[in-house]
Amino acid sequence: MTDPLASGAYARKQIYCPDPVVAWSHGSRFALAAKLAGEHRGGRLLDYGCGDGTFIALTHGTFAEAIGADVDEPQLEDCRQRFGSLSAVRFISTGSLGGSEHRLAYDVITCMEVLEHCVDDERRRVVGQLARLCRPGGRIIISVPIEIGPALAGKQLFRAVAARRGHGDYQHRETYSPVEFARALLGRPHLARAEYEVDGPGVPRRYCGHKGFDWRVLQKEVTDQLRLERRRFTPMPMLGGLMNSQVWFVCAPTPPSAT
Repeated sequence: MTDPLASGAYARKQIYCPDPVVAWSHGSRFALAAKLAGEHRGGRLLDYGCGDGTFIALTHGTFAEAIGADVDEPQLEDCRQRFGSLSAVRFISTGSLGGSEHRLAYDVITCMEVLEHCVDDERRRVVGQLARLCRPGGRIIISVPIEIGPALAGKQLFRAVAARRGHGDYQHRETYSPVEFARALLGRPHLARAEYEVDGPGVPRRYCGHKGFDWRVLQKEVTDQLRLERRRFTPMPMLGGLMNSQVWFVCAPTPPSAT
């Protein structure tokens, strides 16, 4: 019988990747997410940009209700089919989160490896939406990849190795010119972010890849709308932003009286 978790598109590429470095990096990411979100066990979880439902499945039973939201309807339907037997779990479109039943409804919201793919105006809109969905006293947990500084060199090396071995879809990774790579390594990327389009309901959706993403810009956008309480790095916390794959922001919604 097929394992519904291991059959997920992202799970196969990440935590079940044959490359041990890739699997370790992403395994550390999910472990920290589970630990941080688990501080609100028994509450309501929203995983914004849930992808193939990996985090929902890994933490099943921790929360009174867990909702996975995504823009990709075929992927949501795949999640419903693979995880249909899980109790107190639902998968919905992010477009439905504007309803009044979702406002201030969640004790903990996770948004992992999502915002780096948003174009600028959409990224800021999503951060504001997360603030409106989180209950007073709740927490919003955001993670994004580090794509600048020395960490980028290590990531590009391991992506190249994974591509040569045929793991995941790393053969389609973004590439850099020598000048672009030098600027990114120095932490001054200022690269024009490539935008792509994918067909969706209504109008095509625009999204970005990892190239040129600067987590420091997002941190400023986050602190403009949320109260940043903690910042963490994975998979090696002691090395900070220098040689890690991801940065994490643990935030609280700003009280209405403070805005």
